[in-house]
Amino acid sequence: MGDLLDLSARFIDGDSADVGDLGPVNRINLELSELADDLAMVESFSHVVAFRAGDGLVLFDTTLEALAPTALSRIRGWDDGAVSTIVYTHGHIDHVGGGSVILAEAAHRGDPVPRIVAQEAVLDRFARYDLTNGYNAHVNFRQFARSGLMKLDAGPSFPTGWAEPDLTYRDHLDLTVGDQRFELHHTRGETDDHTWTWVPDHRAAVLGDLLIWAFPNAGNPQKVQRYPWDWARALREIAALRPELLLPAHGLPVGGAERVQRVLDETATALEGLVTATLDLMNQGATLDTIVHTVKVPDHLLDRPYLRPVYDEPEFVVRNVWRQFGGWYDGNPARLKPPPDAELAAEVALLAGGPDALATRALALAEAATDADGLRTACQLAEWAVQAAPGDAAALDAVRQVYDRRRRVESSLMAKGIYGEAADR
Repeated sequence: MGDLLDLSARFIDGDSADVGDLGPVNRINLELSELADDLAMVESFSHVVAFRAGDGLVLFDTTLEALAPTALSRIRGWDDGAVSTIVYTHGHIDHVGGGSVILAEAAHRGDPVPRIVAQEAVLDRFARYDLTNGYNAHVNFRQFARSGLMKLDAGPSFPTGWAEPDLTYRDHLDLTVGDQRFELHHTRGETDDHTWTWVPDHRAAVLGDLLIWAFPNAGNPQKVQRYPWDWARALREIAALRPELLLPAHGLPVGGAERVQRVLDETATALEGLVTATLDLMNQGATLDTIVHTVKVPDHLLDRPYLRPVYDEPEFVVRNVWRQFGGWYDGNPARLKPPPDAELAAEVALLAGGPDALATRALALAEAATDADGLRTACQLAEWAVQAAPGDAAALDAVRQVYDRRRRVESSLMAKGIYGEAADR
């Protein structure tokens, strides 16, 4: 198990070159660590943070349904008291999926039914999940299956049925459970239904996904709107409380007032820089294409162990800023009402000398590329080749090779998932 706070400090305080020697920060080992008196964390797909509160346990998040029985058994090895309250930091399935498991355990033991607390928009999220179950199944499969976090042979699936909150709030809610006070705050960040909580007796902030030990998931090209500006503002509000402990739902807890301030400040700074630079260019009349290829996060921030673009990435966040403040028209009038992809591909292939010419050039560009940026044009040419001639063996082989190369050199899980599916096609 080790000392999570010590491991966290070594990541944050050490030289970036040494970080890789310390092992992963986002671990799914289902081990429980006691972080302070009456405070423990189970590391899972999404962690479960547990407080002893004198009048029962207070749990923040419940992990995935399949992992919840093991996570709960770890908590039982630490404290066998009744679960009084469950707080959902937001409605993503890896945070709420185990809610039904905990309710079932309470019924089996004859304990009082745990109260579930969440921001009111969680209920709207559950309704939307029911409307888009198939879409979410395909997105999650594309995003996670090739990473080993889902089984490829199981095929796409997405849960139905939720342990719904019975106490919701809009902006702020103070909860007192036994001898502990929990101050719940709503923000928009990765989601529109996010809760972060201040626990004054521990000088601790329960962050949910406001810290994920990767670049903030504020872009995600396959999901609904994210809110990087609000996300940064929430981090500034948390920093103003001068916490001594951060309890994220992914990655390692962070201890020590100075270390906490550094993590909060640099994460907020990275998001604020993307938003302000994007808005500045939008206000100058720049197109989305110009902005995407202009706005960057400084390399020294991306090198931080808690800001590396291994899940989401800054380019996707820029697109989400544009979507939030500017809509979907990207500034290129040809794409306002574009032709069908296959029709455009056929015209380009005709000009190039046929689909084989496009495929050949795509492979040449891919072989000459030294990084992911060098593969951008190769991917487009390969895509045009296969759209112009869907059954052409050379075009299909070019697409497979180009996208497989692109998948291997990309850093973010989201890009790898999309390019991996394209290669498989």
